[in-house]
Amino acid sequence: MRVRSPRRAHRLRTWTAAAALAATALIGGAAPALADGDNGGNSGDDGGAVTEAGTTFRGATVLEPGQEGKAAASSSDYLYWAFGAGAGQRPTVSATVRLPESSTRSGTSRWQLSLHDGLRRAQPCATGTHTRTARQDVAEVRLRCTLRPVQPWADTWSEDPLPGAYFVRVAAVGLPEQDRGLPIEVSVEVDAGSAGGARRGGGDLGGPLVPSLHAGTALAGGDAADGTGGTGGTGGTEGDAEADRRTLELAEPDGGWSGSWWSDRWLWTAGGGVAGALAAVGGYLWVRRPRV
Repeated sequence: MRVRSPRRAHRLRTWTAAAALAATALIGGAAPALADGDNGGNSGDDGGAVTEAGTTFRGATVLEPGQEGKAAASSSDYLYWAFGAGAGQRPTVSATVRLPESSTRSGTSRWQLSLHDGLRRAQPCATGTHTRTARQDVAEVRLRCTLRPVQPWADTWSEDPLPGAYFVRVAAVGLPEQDRGLPIEVSVEVDAGSAGGARRGGGDLGGPLVPSLHAGTALAGGDAADGTGGTGGTGGTEGDAEADRRTLELAEPDGGWSGSWWSDRWLWTAGGGVAGALAAVGGYLWVRRPRV
């Protein structure tokens, strides 16, 4: 019968303990990271679906992350929703367009889901099918768009996603003339989960990109064109000026508009350091020579 030497048994126990310690360190550090990512994707209270949509950028209906928006509209309408996203998040929007009965349609139609930032710049989809063509016998169209991770800042020439408001637009981009005005039902859902990984350093925006609900800028002293200053006259009252300054009421993300300090890079860095140290200790114990 083969007898295991005490030295080999000691090495086996050392390797077993090292492996158990490394697994404990990695699993223990992963729990906070997963919890942080979940909070980023479900920070808003569901509170039921929103049953309306805007038809312009300024009239967009605000959605919370994880909240569903529904609207009954015409096939020729442009439908708008809005939501907020901070640095480190990666918004994903899903949309479903339920089409009218095939007997009432005359041909194929093409539908598009597009996302625009607070400057109304169209943002490209990193993944997902945001444009689909529906045959006459298709009952519904499913669209999906995932943006690139939102960055805390960007150069003026860059079109990177920045913290602030994002607009969701669902519309038909190819529709037979006879099918315009037919009733449709549209539902959208927003998920602004954490993107993970390293984020760009070196600065932050002065504030989130949240546009005004009204075009133009209100003058502090009233309407200069009408010659009415202060609160007197019929134009340019304080109430009107305050209304002109209103912006979209977006909930600030859990980590703030500039993102939190936590990143899963911390987890992988710490895990790699622990694994390297354990490997070094284990290698030394494996190759060292016994004392004579």
